[in-house]
Formats: sequence, structure tokens, C-alpha cells
Amino acid sequence: MTFYRTTRLMLSGVAFLSLAGSAFALDGQDLLKKINAAYSQQGGTIVADSVNVDGTTVTLKKASFKANSGEAVSIGDITMTGVEADDDGGYYVEEASFPNISATSEGATFTASDLTLNGISIPADPKGEGLDAMLLYENAHSGPVKVVQNGAELFSITESDVNLTLREDESGFDFDGAFKGLKADLSKASDAQSKEAIDKLALQHIQGDITMKGAWELTPGTIDVSEFAFDFNNIGKLNLAFKISGYTMPFIKSLQEAAKQAEANQNKEEAQQALGLSMLGLMQQLSFESAQIRFDDASITKRALDYAGSQQNISGQQMADSLKAMTPIMLAQLNIPELQNAVSAAVNTFLDDPKNLTLAAAPAKPVPFPMIMGAAMGAPNTLPQVLGVKVSAND
Repeated sequence: MTFYRTTRLMLSGVAFLSLAGSAFALDGQDLLKKINAAYSQQGGTIVADSVNVDGTTVTLKKASFKANSGEAVSIGDITMTGVEADDDGGYYVEEASFPNISATSEGATFTASDLTLNGISIPADPKGEGLDAMLLYENAHSGPVKVVQNGAELFSITESDVNLTLREDESGFDFDGAFKGLKADLSKASDAQSKEAIDKLALQHIQGDITMKGAWELTPGTIDVSEFAFDFNNIGKLNLAFKISGYTMPFIKSLQEAAKQAEANQNKEEAQQALGLSMLGLMQQLSFESAQIRFDDASITKRALDYAGSQQNISGQQMADSLKAMTPIMLAQLNIPELQNAVSAAVNTFLDDPKNLTLAAAPAKPVPFPMIMGAAMGAPNTLPQVLGVKVSAND
């Protein structure tokens, strides 16, 4: 799609030069209408006092966002540059920039700056079934984000980026994201018990990054999140990964329609019940393929054992030995002997030398969600076998 957009931009430039004497103006109101037609499918609309057009730049003056159910939130001026109309009635926007945010609530001030969306595709008709019916962007960027209270910075992120890349054959997307330079100050906790735990665990100042990576194949509806990692200094790295299939375009449309019907129902209790039933029905279209939770220790385990032990007047090593002894006893109640031995062995290995601990589920073939729900309700002890659960340590 990027190739076609580049080609289209080049041809548009040639056409402009050859028709230098003619006048052309974008329809700003139509652009906003098309944005809202697509965005309303995702839960809201954008309202502007006026729409100003200057060449290929469109500015939504005094814009505000209104959720399908809720109050409008003021945004300010939204400036879209490099705007071009497609032959089919849609639009492409090179960049949309948003005003900086500053909001104060209960003595805490939240600020965010350098907010942009790049490579936005706005569909002519969002009711279609293909890619041309989706509101897409290629990059979402944020500069510094901060939460400040009483002059102290409680939370901050240096910058964040989320990228969406369409494959050349348009069979799916690859996506990745990073929230860099995350900091949290927990040193000013007011609760005495919480403050003691934070101090003993050395969590007064947390620093790290959050990253994600994955792909979505459209036809089978396979979402493969290979990385969703929380990596913090002197704590460790927790990575969550999963793969499901059946998350197709028709599935998404059904989700959106169910949500819209729930919002339109004035009886909120009835609406929630109906939405819950709809979700249960839609879940039958999904299948579980794999999942993994992995933790790589960076010293937090020893501190946690020392702290937990101190609460019982024992050492961290004694706490570790106690956990190793208790693990098989607790697992025996679940009646999963095969997994019990593997978990006990992994826990013993990890507590003796904390490096990494992995819980993985990889069935031989995709398992429909209804089968998982049936096993969970009827015979929960069979779930590890149904899902192909394995546990390992220090691998």
C-alpha cells in the first residue's frame, strides 16, 4: 500500500504541474464527515467549531472528542498536513498533529506533548469488509508524558511510538511499539505498610521500558503477539506472548455492532447482559494457538524472598525452602500429576538460582475457545493437557 501511495503522490504532482492554471480545493467538511463515519465505529466522533483548508493543510479549529456515550472532551486545534483525496472518495493524511495536553485533577497535573499520527488512511465507506473500510495509521507518536503532584514528578515517559506496517501483498499487518524511559516515583507512598514494602524491595524509583511486537493475518484472523514486555532496571523483564485465530474483519464488525447496540439501549443492565451474551457467541469463532509468560529476574526475587521471610522472622533462604516444600502440596489439590512434577522442579530450580521462569501453552493444533470454556467448567484438571501447558526454569 505504501508503494501505491508513493506512486499516487508522484502522479498527483505531475498533474498539478500540468494544470497549474486550474484551482483545486479540498473539501474539509467532507474530510471530517469521513473521519467521523469511520471513527464512530470505534466509539466516538470529533466535533470542530470550524474546518479551515489551506492547500493540502486542513485544520479542525477548537476540536473536541465525544464518545458515543459520554461528555465531550476538548482537544484544541488539530492540524492535518499533506492531505489528499482518493479517487474512491477516501483521504490520505501524511500527518495529524495535536495540541499539547495539560489537565489537573485532585492536585495532580498530567501533561503530554508532541502528539502526532502519521500516514492516516480514511475510508470512503467504513461499512465495507476489506482494508479500504478501515481507518488506519502508520505511526502514532508521543513526546514526554508526565504526572506531577506538589512539584514532584510521580510518573513520566520520555517518548512512545506505535508502528503499523501493511505487508506488500496486503495479507496482513506487522506492528510494533515502544514506551521508552518510563519512570515512577514510589518513594512518597503515604501508607506505612506499603512504604515499608517499597523500601525493602528497593522499588522507590522504577525505571524501564515497555515494548511490543506482533502481526495480524487478515484472512485466518491470526493475531500473533510475540512480545509484550515490561523491562525494569533491577527488577526483571516480564514478557507476555499469545497467538489466537479467528479475529477476522467480519468478527471485528460484529464486535462493533454489538457495542453500538449496547450503547443505544437505555436500560444499561439489560444492555450489559445482551452484550455479554453477544460476546459469548462471538468467542466461539476464536481459537487458541499458543501463549507464553516468561520472567527474567534482575535481582527482585532475592529481595522479595528476604522481605517475605522478614514478615515471618525467617531468612530469605528459609522462605525459599518453605516455598519449595509447599508447592507440591498445593498442586496436589489440583489433581494434575503430570504438570505437578514439572512445576515443582521448575520452582525448585528457579528459587535455588533465580534466572528465568517460563509458563508456556502450545497445543498440537488450535483449540476452539468453547472447548477451553467447557473444560474449565467441567473438568478444570484437564486444561493443562488440552492446552499443552509446560513449565521450565533457567532455560
